[in-house]
Amino acid sequence: MSPTDTRPAIAFQGEPGAYSHQACHEAMPDHVALPCATFEDTIEAVRSGRAALAMLPVENTTYGRVADIHRLLPESGLHIVSEAFVRVHINLLGVPGALLEDVRVAQSHTVLLGQCRAFLREHGIRAEIAADTAGSARHVAEAGDPALAALASDLAGEIYGLAPLARHIEDQSTNTTRFLIMAPKPDYARRGEAGMMTTFVFRVRNIPAALYKAMGGFATNGVNMTKLESYMVDGSFTATQFYADIEGHPDDRNVRLALDELDYFCTKLELLGVYPADPRRR
Repeated sequence: MSPTDTRPAIAFQGEPGAYSHQACHEAMPDHVALPCATFEDTIEAVRSGRAALAMLPVENTTYGRVADIHRLLPESGLHIVSEAFVRVHINLLGVPGALLEDVRVAQSHTVLLGQCRAFLREHGIRAEIAADTAGSARHVAEAGDPALAALASDLAGEIYGLAPLARHIEDQSTNTTRFLIMAPKPDYARRGEAGMMTTFVFRVRNIPAALYKAMGGFATNGVNMTKLESYMVDGSFTATQFYADIEGHPDDRNVRLALDELDYFCTKLELLGVYPADPRRR
């Protein structure tokens, strides 16, 4: 981040060239991307005022849920103001002048390595686990070895001066990551052309069939729940918190009635964000 750049910052976890960096470029081009070492650092950058927004990955169509994010969101003090879907194209990046047949080892994060098994097996390339994708690209550039390549984004290749030896090699052609854009304050005034999403966490009361009864209000009021996940909290096998996404705005009558019914059966109900639905979720 240049000290002369006056644009507001959006923080992301990873090194320059990470897929979260790509998400910042695509979804918030009027912001300057601020790399952070961890998800906690990314959140703190917004809380401290170093960044106006945070870009956080929550799930991938191939890999599933991003670890720790659901635990961090309720504790962050931040609010979801947008979502973004980023198509994850994976490239085999090598030093300039290298050829595909030169490559013996490909480095990347374990998640990306798992998404390119077919390509690596076909070409006899050994997978080597590294801390992250962009860091792998940087290491390949520094090593200067034509037998070593990285699995990373187009942006990483541009930043570290690497050549694409093979493009879009992911096993699944629909490989997409969903990101949430977080801000210090909520914005409930907007309405999206593709509709609205509401995200919240809750804990149900310790009574028989509490979750079943709590969910009934969404069915009877015609509210579509697109996600419901549970995870343990407070170091206990019995303390369970649920994370949910629903279509609609809390000001909509059917959503308000459903949330009121949910709240009756809960010991905790906390809104994490109300935001326009990304048209690509359709």
